[in-house]
Amino acid sequence: MAKKKATVSLEGAVKTDAGLTYKGVVMEPIVEKCEGCERIVPFEGDNYCPTYAQPERKWAGGVCNFATHVRAEMDKAGKVKVNPLKASKRAARGR
Repeated sequence: MAKKKATVSLEGAVKTDAGLTYKGVVMEPIVEKCEGCERIVPFEGDNYCPTYAQPERKWAGGVCNFATHVRAEMDKAGKVKVNPLKASKRAARGR
C-alpha cells in the first residue's frame, strides 16, 4: 500500500510585519538549510514550514529532525552516530 502525501495549506493565514500569522502562531520564512525539504509550503512569494514556526531555531542544534532531505550523519568509521545514553541502555538490556 503506497503512502499518500498529505498536502498542507496555509488557508486563513495573514501576512503581518512580524511574519505570517497562522492559527495564532507567528511563522518565520524558511532558512537556506530547509531548501529541498518536502514540507515547504509557498505563501505569497515566501516559503514556510507548517511543521515548525521558527525553522532557524530548529537548525541551531545541528540537523532539523523534521527535514525530509537530510540523512543521519556518519562518523569517520562509517557508522551512524548513536546517543551514548541510549547505547548504554541497549547494552544493559543485552542488545
